[in-house]
Amino acid sequence: MSVANLKTSPSVRDQVSNDEWDARVNLAAAYRLVALYGWDDLVFTHISARVPGPEHHFLINPYGWMFEEITASSLVKVDLEARKVMPSPYDINPAGFTIHSAVHAAREDALCVMHIHSPNGVAVSAQKNGLLPISQQSLLVLSSLAYHDYEGLALNEEEKPRLVRDLGDKNFLMLRNHGLLTAAATIADAFVFMYAFEASCMIQVRAQSGGSELIPIGKPILDGMQTAAKKATRGVGGGVLAWPALLRKLDRMDPSFRN
Repeated sequence: MSVANLKTSPSVRDQVSNDEWDARVNLAAAYRLVALYGWDDLVFTHISARVPGPEHHFLINPYGWMFEEITASSLVKVDLEARKVMPSPYDINPAGFTIHSAVHAAREDALCVMHIHSPNGVAVSAQKNGLLPISQQSLLVLSSLAYHDYEGLALNEEEKPRLVRDLGDKNFLMLRNHGLLTAAATIADAFVFMYAFEASCMIQVRAQSGGSELIPIGKPILDGMQTAAKKATRGVGGGVLAWPALLRKLDRMDPSFRN
């Protein structure tokens, strides 16, 4: 079946709990926002979110859909083995879930995992020194950043424990020669984290292109960033503050993500 002929089922909302439907709407919004900000890579990469409840079930995009097409109903519900646990006419990319399932299985707090291949992110991931402390945005990332060396396409189950080890308890993971990943307790936080991550990489690439010597920010300021960030976001986090406004932005542009 071609993507052009795929239609989301209007009955999905009636088959799931209100909490799951809210998760579906927010995850569909995250996909649309990734497309809006130009971080998508055709139909590749993924954002996954755990379904509220005791089961370890997750929502992920139907394979072959552009991120700008994703809707709440089109998201596919799977288990940690990437097997569908709810009828859906859409397939997923099991290989694409390899990284996500590893993080979800190891981190109970990682309810949302976002992974992108943005050119800026890949460019910085290929630099030996990685992300540099040269912008305010980078300080938020550096306060919780880990690195994972490239091992080829994410098809090997044996890579999972090494990826989990490298991520540890961090919220940001730079996949060397590959891209960026954020893990968070909410979809909103995962997106806002990625916004800071991608912005940090874009600023670094632009600053380096100027050819002048870069001015690093000192370690004392870096060490105090988490405390400062909590104060700036009133202790509730950037996701709580920014997400409602981002949803309003999408609703003005195209509210079909809610379908």
